[in-house]
Amino acid sequence: MKIVALVGSVRQASYNRMLAEFVQKRYAEDLDVMIPALGELPFYDQDIEEQAPANVQAFKDAVLAADGVIFVTPEYNHSISGVLENAIDWLSRVERPLKGKPVMILGATMGPLGTVRAQGHLRQILDSPGVVARVMPGDEFLMGLVQKKMTADGQITDQPTIDWLDHCVHDYLKFAKQLVMTAEN
Repeated sequence: MKIVALVGSVRQASYNRMLAEFVQKRYAEDLDVMIPALGELPFYDQDIEEQAPANVQAFKDAVLAADGVIFVTPEYNHSISGVLENAIDWLSRVERPLKGKPVMILGATMGPLGTVRAQGHLRQILDSPGVVARVMPGDEFLMGLVQKKMTADGQITDQPTIDWLDHCVHDYLKFAKQLVMTAEN
């Protein structure tokens, strides 16, 4: 399954980027995960949305061609990051490549709540009329206290966390396949 993972952090040692890379490696047999550099996208500008810059169009085309999208979000001030919002703004216009796309949300934070507020906000955004993504219901992967569960090189060391991630990814695969089958019928 071809997946685009949108990481809402541009920090070089981002736990959320490491989480996306962990998913990319651990589930390589089932998921072909591409992680675009969202920090390279210009700010969304409605004046140029019809003739978007080449890197924006390439980004939108990659999402359009993907079978699904995984959002990996940090939590900034009880919400998602500006870089992630900017990417969604570009994806909500013209081609609207997130429309009907199966989505899973992951997040990691150093605090105890594991991006719960950001994920709730992201679910609202992804349900907006310009986006209309199909967010996997139920399973929420909220990795709190990530600094105690992940090594500096991105290995998750907490077995219950790995087990829950395995469960969430397994459910996402079922969810995405069901959406594809429903769309074909």
